[in-house]
This record gives sequence, C-alpha cells and structure tokens, in this order.
Amino acid sequence: MTNNPTGISIKDLLHMKQQNQKIACLTAYDASFSQLLDEQGIDVILVGDSLGMVIQGKNTTLPVTLDDMVYHSRCVISGSKNACVVCDLPFMSYATPQQAATSSARIMQKGGAHMVKLEGGRNRAETIHHLVGQGIPVCGHLGLTPQSIHQIGGFHFQGKDENSANTILDDAKILQQAGVSLLVLECIPSDLATKISHSLTIPTIGIGAGSGCDGQVLVLYDMLGISPGKRPKFSHNFLAENGDINAAVKKYIEAVRSGDFPNSNHIHN
Repeated sequence: MTNNPTGISIKDLLHMKQQNQKIACLTAYDASFSQLLDEQGIDVILVGDSLGMVIQGKNTTLPVTLDDMVYHSRCVISGSKNACVVCDLPFMSYATPQQAATSSARIMQKGGAHMVKLEGGRNRAETIHHLVGQGIPVCGHLGLTPQSIHQIGGFHFQGKDENSANTILDDAKILQQAGVSLLVLECIPSDLATKISHSLTIPTIGIGAGSGCDGQVLVLYDMLGISPGKRPKFSHNFLAENGDINAAVKKYIEAVRSGDFPNSNHIHN
C-alpha cells in the first residue's frame, strides 16, 4: 500500500529548506486529482480533513471520521507515485498518545500515507514524542486550527497580539523538540511565520501566513475556484487565469517555487 519508497522523502523536504527551495503542497482527496498533482511535480499532497467541507458539504471539519480519512488516503495513494502524502488525523482520533498511535497505524497501514498531521501546540508534545518513537512521521499544525473552531470562536486570524504570537512561536519550538518533521502554519501574521521558519530546522508550510514559510499549501478546490461559499483571502484562483486544471496546478507550483505566491494580496497584515 505504501507507494513512494523512492519518491520525495522527509529528508528531501529538509534538504529543500536548507537549500532555500520552496515546497509546493496541495490537498487531494481522490486518485484522479492525486495523479494530476503528482504528474505536475507537486512535492507534498495533503489528504486534509477539509474534505468534510469541500467533499461532504459540512460546515466544519469536525464530522470527519477516521474511516473517512483512511478511505481518502487510500484513494490518493493509488494515484500518487512520487509526492510525499500527508494525512490528517481527524477530530478526537488522537486524544491520548495510545489512541493517536492506533489511529496513525490505520492511516499508514490501510490508507498508505507517509506521514500523519495533527493540530495543537505544547499539549500535543507527549503524543508527538510517542508517535515518533513508534516510527510514525508527524506534521504539526499551529495558528488557526480548524478542529478547535468552537473553542476559538470561528475561522479567525491567530497570533495578532504579542502574547499569542509568543505562544505560537514557543509551541513551534516545542513541537520541533518533540519530533515533528514538518509544521503547517495557518492564518498567522507573515512576520511571525517568517520568524518561526527562521527559528526552526524543520520545514514550515504556510497557508494564509505570508511568503516567509519554507513552502505553501492550499485547499485544491480553493485554488481552482470551485469551493462552495466565499474563497479565503489567502487563496488564489489559478484556474481562471490558466485555462485548464493541469495548467493551473503547474502555475501554482511555479508561483510557489519562485516566491510569486503568496503576495501582498493574500496576506492579512
């Protein structure tokens, strides 16, 4: 099930950071899009629990189940040959270190993913340490954490004041020490994201966090302009300018690698 034994690895992503080569990432949820992204040279495919909103039509990611994630990860792996495939651990599937290990084992064994992603800061350090100790690569996620949407009061920008910014920076360092191989930074000030990226040895992947991260990720459907509802400010419709989906994905990858995306039109500060 686990494709990509000779494809893009964690070491390759680390080398890209060290060489100042931007990492291009997009979400995918099925084999057809996965193959298309892979053929255009995407570095990382994220099987995001965002599928709850763009595939299932829910208002949040919370209803997504572990079975959903395993199924969609398996579909994505079927289409991808080279990209590093990261799969979200859904809401309440990693409440304890042991539960996280059991959930991750399913995602990697049955879903074929190469890495799991979980949300949260220092409160997840013990869980991350436990997973890494079992040979499970982990991607962290700080800033706007959609699984905590009811706790934080909505899909709001994070880290705007000094105290919250310092907390996010400290959490990033703690997650790195705990063993994460990759870190997503969502909807935080660009200067904070840049500071975090420079403070860590692991790669950072930004979404709504400016151009100072080591890579960028967008929800595929946002990037193609086909998501229901209002498109996030940090996104960009690459399909409208490039005629077809292959060209849109290729342009996105080129724009990330050249530093043309994101630009000042895609940031909050």
